[in-house]
Amino acid sequence: MPRYTRYQGLIIQNHKILLIRGFERRTGNSFWVIPGGGLEAGESEEECVIREMKEETNLNVRVERLLIDLEAPPDGIYKRLKSYLCSPIRGFPEPGSEPEDEGNFEIAALRWFDLKDISTWSIDLCQDPYTFPHLVKVRQVLGYKTRT
Repeated sequence: MPRYTRYQGLIIQNHKILLIRGFERRTGNSFWVIPGGGLEAGESEEECVIREMKEETNLNVRVERLLIDLEAPPDGIYKRLKSYLCSPIRGFPEPGSEPEDEGNFEIAALRWFDLKDISTWSIDLCQDPYTFPHLVKVRQVLGYKTRT
């Protein structure tokens, strides 16, 4: 099934957001990204988010609401990004898998990032042209101050 929209889970707990550290075996590149993926046949958007969070983070989540719906960066796989606010309800966060990727993409790590204080974020996250602007938008929509 072609994937037009990426459904992401903004797993937030105690003012921290959970990101996954992706590693592309083919290129050797690694980066922080919001967990998520594409809709499978017969799934609702919320079911997709719940499944993706379980696959990628080992967490069962409750989907609270759609928080952000916007165009994806022009050079990506997806055309739209829908980000759902989620609360963890069961499980311990640990790196999961990406079954649809046929072995090129590995989830190397998980990390909680403080939404109240971006000065604690890693340099590579702050320089990421895809994830960082999206997290700035998340902070804005949730009412966090622009500057730390």
